[in-house]
Amino acid sequence: MHLFCHDNPETLSVQTDVADARPGKVVLAQTPFYPGGGGQLADRGVIRWQGGDAKVVGFEYSAGKLWHLLDSQSEMAGGVEAAVDPAFRRMMRQLHTDTHILNALVFQAFNGALVTGVQMADDGTARMDFDVPDADNDRLRALEGPINDLIRQDIPLRFVYVPMSEAQAEHGLIRSRSVAPPPTPDGKIRIVEITGLDRQACGGTHLASTGASPPVRILKVDNKGRHNRRVRIALPEKS
Repeated sequence: MHLFCHDNPETLSVQTDVADARPGKVVLAQTPFYPGGGGQLADRGVIRWQGGDAKVVGFEYSAGKLWHLLDSQSEMAGGVEAAVDPAFRRMMRQLHTDTHILNALVFQAFNGALVTGVQMADDGTARMDFDVPDADNDRLRALEGPINDLIRQDIPLRFVYVPMSEAQAEHGLIRSRSVAPPPTPDGKIRIVEITGLDRQACGGTHLASTGASPPVRILKVDNKGRHNRRVRIALPEKS
């Protein structure tokens, strides 16, 4: 999937037109919103039009269209302004980038351990589940220092698209056991590269460089069965 927010992550407001509308939901000709997926929460924000404004409270795909769900039964028409909540987008970009750093360090330290689940929350925390049989939880907790070292280095991120067959052939590029971003119409998949550290498939929104995140804390490491370990992280003001 190729989204406007992938190519224009800093553009949080666009002037666009209504492409389709029903009471309480609307399809836009162009949208700056990330609709959620891969453990990242959907953007929040507002759509303004001649008849007023409405909050965006969710998204749904139907018949190839992305519907923006509204907090009222308004039926929009004509030109509109679609505006993403900047603070929430920034927090999601920080958390998502931080989970990539954690993922990279676990993959390297635990023999290519795969992700079995991930979820970011609106309270500034996130959790990642890893397939790490018999792992020493103290070794996972000790990754807090290396994560923050990499944040302080302000490493650039790069985003490229590669053919799905190439992504499947490269070990570790598709890191999750359960989910990978959907391909673009031409059969390519989006790759997020933390320069010199890691590259993996991902469809979310991220920072331009690691230094735009504050340091994080590892709050807890939980055992989820013999194989799985759940690592909980938080941005500092949320911990």
